[in-house]
Amino acid sequence: ALRIMELVGAKAGDASRAGAFAGLAQRVQGNFAEKYFNSQTQCLFDVLEDNGSRDPAIRPNQIIAVSLPFSPLDPVMQKSVVNTVQRLLVTPMGLRTLAPGSLGYHGRYAGDQLARDMAYHQGTAWPWLMGPFVSAYVKAHGNTPAAREEAREFLTPFSAHFFKAGLGSISEIADGDAPFYPRGCVAQAWSVGEVLRAYWEDVMNMAPPWPHEKGFAEAAPAAVRRPTPVGR
Repeated sequence: ALRIMELVGAKAGDASRAGAFAGLAQRVQGNFAEKYFNSQTQCLFDVLEDNGSRDPAIRPNQIIAVSLPFSPLDPVMQKSVVNTVQRLLVTPMGLRTLAPGSLGYHGRYAGDQLARDMAYHQGTAWPWLMGPFVSAYVKAHGNTPAAREEAREFLTPFSAHFFKAGLGSISEIADGDAPFYPRGCVAQAWSVGEVLRAYWEDVMNMAPPWPHEKGFAEAAPAAVRRPTPVGR
């Protein structure tokens, strides 16, 4: 948000305000990396408490800190986060909400209401999170043709899923354990939207540039649209 406001200030010709936002963004970036990066697990802590304690649970939302166009993490940290998330959280149906073996992990979203609620954010896989993961994967691997082809493989299982729950659509959630049975509503907008976005922008490399990237004036003169976070 601060980097975007820096761009807005520059676009408005307000160098002073743009500089102020740039300075704040730099401070946040340094503090974020220092406080959140867990050198033992090579990924991010989940929660920072007021008393200074940090929750080391490995959860998927950390991938967004890599996938966004302005990451608070340096390239080495970004790749480490991607590698850890790929190893522990990626399933054919999206990203688990908690790493297997963690305290409170539930690999199946089944049973009565209480049992399902206990699993919803404790191991259940969410297809929509595959979108930011694919974006982060391509970015961390240099946005190369090889990286885009590798990223395609993360999306391929959804082709078979189209015929398993809601015909031609993608479910809300799935079990975190094999065989990753689809659960929840059978047609979820953010599941469909993120898989499509990641395929178009990251696998097909068709994302328009951000205003700080080369080619913005020609590609998107009237609107700022979200691209892959790599200049071209």
